[in-house]
Amino acid sequence: MTPAAPAPQPSPPSDVVALLLKEQMVTEAHVRHATRVQAKLETPRSLLTVLQDLNIVSSEQIRRAVRANPQSMRLGDLLIDLGHLRESDLRAALAAQQAAGGKKRLGEILVESRVMSEHKLTEVLADLFGLPLLEPRIGDIERALLTRMSLRRAQECVFIPVSQAGGRVTVAFADPLDPQHKLAAEQMFGGNIVAAIARRSLITEGLAAFERGLRSTVGPSEHTAMQVVVDLVRDALESGTSDIHIEPLQSGLRVRFRLDGVMIEHRNIDRELGAAVTSRIKVLAGADIAERRRHQDGRIKFEDPISGATADIRASFYVTIHGEKAVLRLLNRKTELLSIQDIGMGPRMLDRFVADALEVPTGVVIITGPTGSGKTTTLYAAVDHLNTPDTCIVTAEDPVEYVVDGIAQCSINAKINRTFEETLRHIVRQDPDIIVLGEIRDRFSADTAIQAALTGHKVLTTFHTEDAIGGLLRLLNMNIEAFLISSTVISVVAQRLMRRVCTQCAEPYVPTANELRRLAVGPQDLRGATFMRGKGCPACRYTGYRGRIAVFELLVLNELVKDAILNRRTSYEIRRISVETSGLVALIEDGLYKASYGLTSIQELLRHLPRVVKPRPVDEIRRLLGSLS
Repeated sequence: MTPAAPAPQPSPPSDVVALLLKEQMVTEAHVRHATRVQAKLETPRSLLTVLQDLNIVSSEQIRRAVRANPQSMRLGDLLIDLGHLRESDLRAALAAQQAAGGKKRLGEILVESRVMSEHKLTEVLADLFGLPLLEPRIGDIERALLTRMSLRRAQECVFIPVSQAGGRVTVAFADPLDPQHKLAAEQMFGGNIVAAIARRSLITEGLAAFERGLRSTVGPSEHTAMQVVVDLVRDALESGTSDIHIEPLQSGLRVRFRLDGVMIEHRNIDRELGAAVTSRIKVLAGADIAERRRHQDGRIKFEDPISGATADIRASFYVTIHGEKAVLRLLNRKTELLSIQDIGMGPRMLDRFVADALEVPTGVVIITGPTGSGKTTTLYAAVDHLNTPDTCIVTAEDPVEYVVDGIAQCSINAKINRTFEETLRHIVRQDPDIIVLGEIRDRFSADTAIQAALTGHKVLTTFHTEDAIGGLLRLLNMNIEAFLISSTVISVVAQRLMRRVCTQCAEPYVPTANELRRLAVGPQDLRGATFMRGKGCPACRYTGYRGRIAVFELLVLNELVKDAILNRRTSYEIRRISVETSGLVALIEDGLYKASYGLTSIQELLRHLPRVVKPRPVDEIRRLLGSLS
């Protein structure tokens, strides 16, 4: 008889709970009762959270206790008690702090490792300690106030004066609880200062801008703006970023990177330099720098003057109420152009995709998914597979994202009347065997793809839909005749990108009861699965993830599926027929399949994948897709 698993041991009272006891906001009896409840929970929760759930203590009482004893709190323990941080995250951050020789504060480590955003951390501390939360910008600060400051000392202690009223100077600190930092500010501005809190990045950016101003009385130069742009792209390439978001705010520019599909804050650019940076990007992208009222697009060929790294960059400029937002999509051909074997399909799904879709001489193959789901990478992998000396391939793209030798690629340019419509009219006159359309965007491009397939061509294209069945239904909603869809579309591939568990710090993980409920599976459905979760390490910047992996749903239309389309059946019925007769494996099932090998996590499945069906057991999915081991 298998012995019962030991019950989870309750955690000892935390620093915050001890403070609540000291301030007589809770009693020992309250703590004992909450500890008994905590011991019975399936999912571990902090004792403070349990006290709040039981309505024994309120958020306002917690704030009062913390504010009454600001120096007695350790930041890591406080964040764990409040549910903002996991113990494993804290252990990883403390290890990183020790590895750095203790030169960095815990808050810096948490932000750098992406465990918490800098904005969120600052908000939490401001709320707890009752401090004003400021966003200091050098352009809004009186120069007379700045000249009273010792720049070197302010940079060491990370603070900056913000305003002056009634003889009191408001000073924004990155760490307002450090007595040495507060003492340094009092020595500069007098003993009667008002302490506030601000993001460390905003303070350092403001101090750097002031330092630049001391060195030169001239405004931001073209050279400075150019260097900022080069630094941004270089940082993005080194970190594996896919998109750079340069966003105008009321007080300046905020720069965020999309890394492994997740937005992270990178830096802020002062308002005085922001306009020059945006103009420099527009010049590089070939956009009109004088036009600030209309949205624009462009393209940049970037080459790092130091490392020699190159990238194709697609630039988009979007007019907002605070100015132009620029988004730069980095297309590094060396790292992103994959072979068909490397895109991440299960062995049997890949064999079927190649045999029943790519190597069929005519018909339409559609690759669907939302923006940033890897459609273009899969499309080019398929094109690269079909690119042989005896095949003529012609493309129409807006713009060309990867340059591939041996095929005729056309980039749309409406400025010279090389429109999508004009290009599609001429493309069939080029005697192509295979036509590649960058995207089906309207009724005209859908009609062109259908008509090209009807005349004996092979067509590859992308589409924006949630899943494979949705691709068929959207064509019907574009008023494409059902008989044309059923007679020309041979395959639809839906896909998503999810973060890959870091192999350096992966550890076994048992899904919680809540996660199983949300996935609509039971423990018996997961026999043979090995789930993993990254605990965080320097290799993955303490996120637990490094790189991304694609999840697919392949629909190959057989006669029964075509008949369901002709009869305009519902998406539920078409999916059921596809599963029963054409071997369709849903996105959530392929995600579960890859998570069962430890490639991604359960949390990523729940965050990214539509759950339109109840997944089949893992062993059955493995039988359908083949083994990855």
